[in-house]
Amino acid sequence: MKSFILTAFTLLLAVTTASAQLTKVTSDVLGAHLNYGRGCSACHAPHSGSSGNGMTGNSNSGNSALWGVDASGLYGKTISTGGGKYVEVLPSSFSANTPDVSGMLTCLSCHDGNYATNSIMKNRVYETLPYTYGNRGQIPTLLGKNSSGASSYLGDHPSGLSAQISCGGSKWDCSISKGQVNMTGPNASRFVKNYGFFVQPGSYNNSAVVVCTTCHEPHSMNVFTVNSNSSSGLPQGTYATTFFLRGPYNPADTNVASNQTAQFCRQCHAELSNEMNGSTSGTIF
Repeated sequence: MKSFILTAFTLLLAVTTASAQLTKVTSDVLGAHLNYGRGCSACHAPHSGSSGNGMTGNSNSGNSALWGVDASGLYGKTISTGGGKYVEVLPSSFSANTPDVSGMLTCLSCHDGNYATNSIMKNRVYETLPYTYGNRGQIPTLLGKNSSGASSYLGDHPSGLSAQISCGGSKWDCSISKGQVNMTGPNASRFVKNYGFFVQPGSYNNSAVVVCTTCHEPHSMNVFTVNSNSSSGLPQGTYATTFFLRGPYNPADTNVASNQTAQFCRQCHAELSNEMNGSTSGTIF
């Protein structure tokens, strides 16, 4: 009887602790992508692509996601990320059937400060930065125009068709089939139970590749939903996030022992995880 009561109490404590992570969001989930009230039409045009939004020189932009932003300055450009180890030649049009169209070209339409001069963000940040991020006078998301110097992408996270995800060795004990990462090994599956695998790699030539939308969900800035379809052992519900990231990621968490931001990165960086280093710690909120 005592054992049953202790077990029940432990279960209740676990449920109570888990439910404490769940968050209620009162602001619009689009966050900064409301674009000062323009909303969806700031990025998407229901007719004629970018020309439908008053832009020229990008006639087939609407071929992908009804894209309404001029990205023609990015066509065919070569960028090197991850310290120059990963070279990406951007698609020459929105008609290219590769994951870097909707996964990179669309994002860089506004977030590139080097080639996308017709449509880049200017002058103002609409996202409220957490206090842990620090203060910066310039927009921090203009790739190609940062502290590394104009036209430099060396300090940006590896991305593009050459930024392939691999399994085995110091990586997760996973498998990749048709560009799909399967977190099925003992360590990988334990991590999914402790946190989850929320990232969405692009699929290219049967390989899983990293593009902008692998880590970012551009339609939800401040909340992430774990549901029955999620590859996660976390309780279902909504969790705080930031920077449009796909997964619980709250650097403003007041618990100094919280590891949720580290857990997000460990989805791909297995060698830095608890599971691969002999710790039984799960996700701490």
